[in-house]
Amino acid sequence: MNPGMDRIVILDFGSQTTHLIGRRIRERGVYAEIVSGTAPVDQWFDGDVRGIILSGSPASVYDSDAPRPDPRVYEQNVPVLGICYGLQVTAHLQGGEISRSESREYGPAPVEAVSNSPLLQGLSSRFVSWMSHGDALKRLPSGAREIAVSGHGVSAVVEIPELSFVGLQFHPEVTHTEQGGLILDNFATGVCSARRQWSVENYLETLQEDILRRVEDRPVLLLISGGVDSSVVAATLLRTLKPEQVHLMYIDTGLMRKNESVEIGAALKRLGARHLYLVDAEERFLTALAGVIDPEEKRHIIGDLFITVQEKEVSRRLTGEYLLAQGTLYTDLIESGHGTGNAAKRIKSHHNVASPLVQAKREAGLVVEPLAALYKDEVRDLGRLLGLPEEIVGRHPFPGPGLGVRILGEVTQERCVILREADALYVQALRDAGLYDEIWQAFAVLLPIRSVGVAGDRRAYGDVIALRAITSRDGMTADVYGFQPEFLRNLAASITNRIPQVGRVVYDCSGKPPATIEWE
Repeated sequence: MNPGMDRIVILDFGSQTTHLIGRRIRERGVYAEIVSGTAPVDQWFDGDVRGIILSGSPASVYDSDAPRPDPRVYEQNVPVLGICYGLQVTAHLQGGEISRSESREYGPAPVEAVSNSPLLQGLSSRFVSWMSHGDALKRLPSGAREIAVSGHGVSAVVEIPELSFVGLQFHPEVTHTEQGGLILDNFATGVCSARRQWSVENYLETLQEDILRRVEDRPVLLLISGGVDSSVVAATLLRTLKPEQVHLMYIDTGLMRKNESVEIGAALKRLGARHLYLVDAEERFLTALAGVIDPEEKRHIIGDLFITVQEKEVSRRLTGEYLLAQGTLYTDLIESGHGTGNAAKRIKSHHNVASPLVQAKREAGLVVEPLAALYKDEVRDLGRLLGLPEEIVGRHPFPGPGLGVRILGEVTQERCVILREADALYVQALRDAGLYDEIWQAFAVLLPIRSVGVAGDRRAYGDVIALRAITSRDGMTADVYGFQPEFLRNLAASITNRIPQVGRVVYDCSGKPPATIEWE
């Protein structure tokens, strides 16, 4: 962050959507910084802070270990916004009463304004919000006033003028809240008068300064998958450091998509890297995964083996201490329970976050993660700024463990071949129909079940392929893509006709939440 840049500080109390708050504010050109919800004010407050936001939390204000903000938060003469738990904990500390709701609100809920507020400027008096809470305000603290209520009569927007505080019971950061971005913009640029000074260009300048400071003259090794994230990290490192400092290693795990290894090798050479290592490790990975069906165990095995193979291979090429670079994103950290605060709940581990060997390197200060403050759409923008071609920048996300977490159950070479072929047919059908760029992520999953069917005139049991396609802005929430039935029928016929082992194709209609994007 550049000195003198206006910023909004977000106190993180462990909500899975805390980072979305920052993302929505940065979309509007205002810099947002996330710190631990319990951090003392003097650790993060300075003259550039224009406003403070208290995030949601999985905790209740009555929990014995419920996180509390530093009381001085309300004494800094800047506006404060509380979201869900942020509203509840503030009202509780000010003498209000919080109780378990008689009817828990989760999902879309109508909100109606009963009074005017700058926070709701430009919104209709009645709009749809996204609720996710079990506790609610039963009695407002002294001096507070109700601005809006939900359809269940719950206080949805509350002001406490004496504290320059306004609280929301719903989540404006989630895309399901109508005009939620406008609410956050009203707070940041309206109530707080913060200037629109943030951009990817500014971020790149600051990022390069940080990389140079951390790396100095040491070599940096990047385990590159060829996907968007690792490609952008590679381009960033090559733009920032001396070319001889950057070592790119592609480990072919045997868990990649069809023809991906060949395409990745060609793409890396085009980036201009002087040190490029292509390692065939398929047999090692499939042997390590033999008999393993638990998804968390798979992720740990793949993550640890990545590091083990990397260390063995790099020892032949690098001497002395080196740094490990990764394409870790905000969402990876959040879902792995590594949020800024200490109350975030783990949804699933990511091999580049939760692996014990990666953790050991991180704790030793030997991991460089240039994208850890960005969401996928920002990463794409950064890649375009760095001059990466659209065929790399626009690729759908692909998990670090590859097909290992898209094959439910045991991972074998035969099952990899089946899924690889099905996924290739799926992606090609999307491109042929002109749908690929409309969809945020699409992929096939091989299920651990077999289904009865008919092959010719015979009864047969075949594998089941599930297709997934979602639209999203940042990967934190997602909606299912609505294909035309004819497209799915034709695609299912193509997969079952061309891959004899597959007897049935199904389409996943789950959004996020409640599901995650990947199945494992």
